[in-house]
Amino acid sequence: MSKANPPQQLTTLLEIMARLRDKETGCPWDIQQDFASIAPYTIEEAYEVSDAIDRGDYNDLKDELGDLLLQVVFHSQIADEQNLFNFGDVAEAICTKMVSRHPHVFEPAGNISADDVKTNWETIKAQEREKKDKLNSALSGVAMALPALLRAQKIQKRAARTGFDWPDINGAAAKFHEEIEELTNANNAADQFEEYGDLLFAAVNMARHLNIDAEAALKAGTAKFERRFVVMERIAGTEFAGLPLEEKEALWQRAKSEE
Repeated sequence: MSKANPPQQLTTLLEIMARLRDKETGCPWDIQQDFASIAPYTIEEAYEVSDAIDRGDYNDLKDELGDLLLQVVFHSQIADEQNLFNFGDVAEAICTKMVSRHPHVFEPAGNISADDVKTNWETIKAQEREKKDKLNSALSGVAMALPALLRAQKIQKRAARTGFDWPDINGAAAKFHEEIEELTNANNAADQFEEYGDLLFAAVNMARHLNIDAEAALKAGTAKFERRFVVMERIAGTEFAGLPLEEKEALWQRAKSEE
């Protein structure tokens, strides 16, 4: 399979985006967009990349990576129009960052293990955050737009690196059961909302102590529910919705056994 020349194709992509944003001859929709309006599409495209990987569809992955690259080019074009930065600046910044975060590759460092690489990476990232963060908090820099479970796990990992953590799974498990009780005892909508958030946070903490990716685990659990529910529908046919709960539970057990 022939491979396109990245520099040539990237130049073409940059020219296409500039044409789309041209105030006189461009696309009305593209011209109206700004950083905030296309941010949701950027997140969506990242998820579609992940989905293609999960499905093992590498032809689709190629297309989705292109869509994600377009988002980078789109943001860069908007920034260029506002004299903030351009695509070249974005590329230069990530090149500088990668060299800085890999001294074991770009500077003589002798033998180094994968664990050492990870430790050095986190240390360098922390130093970078200190330069940018006015609050100088160990928790700074975790993007608010991350999925809630993923962000909770990252926040907890940051806190744990300061020593603020349960010594083992037992403390995390006890906290989880405590939050269940507090949720059960909550007697108004506001308290229930708050306690449920605490319960989810505690559940993520347990996952972290078990070295489980909470986001991936919930994704797998949801997919399992979907598979079994579809089997229930297949067995019952069009009558499924009208069946009493007891019969639906029996169908659920049958769906589980078929797996």
